[in-house]
Formats: sequence, C-alpha cells, structure tokens
Amino acid sequence: MSEAVLEVVVTSAEEAVAAVEGGADRLELASDMEADGMSPSPSEFIRTREAVTVPVRVMVRDKGGFQAADLDELCATAAALRRAGAREFVLGFLTPDGALDLPAVRAVLDSIPGCGWTFHRALDHARDRAAVRRALDGLPGLDTVLSAGSVTGVAAGLRTLLAEADRRGEPGYTMNVMAGGGLAVEHVPLLRARGVRAFHVGTSVRRRGWDSPVDPAAVRRWRHHVDTGWKDAG
Repeated sequence: MSEAVLEVVVTSAEEAVAAVEGGADRLELASDMEADGMSPSPSEFIRTREAVTVPVRVMVRDKGGFQAADLDELCATAAALRRAGAREFVLGFLTPDGALDLPAVRAVLDSIPGCGWTFHRALDHARDRAAVRRALDGLPGLDTVLSAGSVTGVAAGLRTLLAEADRRGEPGYTMNVMAGGGLAVEHVPLLRARGVRAFHVGTSVRRRGWDSPVDPAAVRRWRHHVDTGWKDAG
C-alpha cells in the first residue's frame, strides 16, 4: 500500500475492479448512493470480495441516514455482512439533536466484534464535533474518521480539517483522518502538508456522477495526486 491511502466508493464488484485497476488502496462498498449510501447486500459484498484483493469497508446505514431508523435491523444487517466475510465497516449515528448516538454505535459494534471501522461523515452533521470526537475515542476497532470538515464539503471545511490535524494525538484526535466529501485536487497538498494521509473519492472518479461507473483513468489521476501532493501533476 502507498504512503497515502486512496479509498474509492464503489457500488458493485465491477466498479471495484475498475477502482483497483486505477490504483485504489481500499474500497467503500455501499448501495443507493443517491441516498448518500446504504448497506449493500451480503451477496454483492461476496461478489466484490471475490473480485479484488484490496480491503473492502462495508457501509452499515439505513433510511434513517445519520440516525438509526431501525437499530435491530441495522444490527442484523451488520451481522449478515460479517457472516459473509466482511471484516471492515463504515458506520456512525447521531441522536436527533446532533449528539453521538453511542448506544446505537455500540449495538452495531457488538454485532461485528473484532472488526475495524470508519466513523463516517455523521461527524460533519454533529452539533459539537469535539464532543463527538471525545466520545468516539477508545471505541473498539475504530481506526479512521471520514470528514469534510463541513456539511457542505471540504471547500467549506478545509480550515476545520487542518486545525483538527494539528491536534493529532490529543484525546479525541488519535484516530486517522480521511478527507472526503467534495474533495478536490487542490485540497490535497494542504492536507498532506499537515499530515493527512488518507483521501476518499466518489463522484470525482465518475464522468457523470453516481449514474455512471467508476473510471479507472480518473482513479489513476487521483492516485497520482495523493501520492505526489501536486494538484497540477499528471
């Protein structure tokens, strides 16, 4: 794996193959990206896992989005994906008032013991980012926080991401930060200079948004950007 991690959102085994062809280090597998990403089926996970050798992180999310609409069903889905062979997950839930829904997070984690996971962009929708980060610190298996620094994307949240990167090692800031959500190539050098080494892309590696497949050439360009830190290279 390269020094800088490039994670690509995929919705199928075919997209996974295209992403890896372009140089993706890791994949996030989800369904229904028009709804910001829902849990994939165990069968699609199996197809994807059999098609590639890079790590595949699997979304656990339902129609509640950043809130858990049906916690029992979410736990059942996570457990089914684990039985299908998933070892890495993406999840994160907030209460209606924007605090971390720790009971929901713990319930899902109890369904996938021993697995690594990413806390996704629920952080960007939180009422108090710092409080959520502190509450997350030490949860079993958590190794990555995906964030744009803002609800609207990295362009608006870049200062937040940079400021949080400077707090690396403090309580609540011990996990890896993966920048994603409206990420543009011009953001990469600034983030890399502050120690961010993981980048998450989805629509920017497709020609016409979520309705079009992953373009290996676009992934390859992003591979070059995150490896070199130069927005105008390649």
